Amino acid sequence: MITEVVKGAFADIVIRGDASLDEACVEAARRLVKRGASIISADCGFFIRHQATLSAAVDVPVVTSSLLLIPALLRQLAPQQMLAVVSADSRYCTVDLFGIENPTDWARVVVGGIEEGQYLQNALTRPFVQTDIEQIEQEVGACIEQLRTRHPGIAMLLLECTGFPCVAAAVRRRTRLPVYDITDLCRLTLATHCT
Repeated sequence: MITEVVKGAFADIVIRGDASLDEACVEAARRLVKRGASIISADCGFFIRHQATLSAAVDVPVVTSSLLLIPALLRQLAPQQMLAVVSADSRYCTVDLFGIENPTDWARVVVGGIEEGQYLQNALTRPFVQTDIEQIEQEVGACIEQLRTRHPGIAMLLLECTGFPCVAAAVRRRTRLPVYDITDLCRLTLATHCT
């Protein structure tokens, strides 16, 4: 694995969205390709705002966010079923990031977040403060319980935050629902790529 840091891409800036990061993202992506990367991903689901710019700038597959899966996941579900997106900060996880062309499908995606929790508070700290997996699992689990209470039609879960894959297996056991995250998208992309 090869990594690069996007200059100025602190968690609070990436989550809120800042188009001025486009050039820094492109520079980091080009450095990765020059160093031999054959696929590019990101460490925050909100980098999806830079997906189109990055895809146009490099000649390797770019998968910035699990949110890229939303259109495909909706097509797996019956029309009355819903997809729940669990985000680090639901205030910024908006329908314009979902790639849904049919407005009638917008109502089939519900979003919950853990923006009031310890995980996001730690992630926004400079320097970054690590959060215990048990804390992440508790916060994500509570969010999912609230979503399922309000929306009994939830049939699938998508974890937006790249910090959530560490609890995906526990969420699957607890909810007995299909759960997708960025690692699933990366594995899919890697499995289809010749190395």
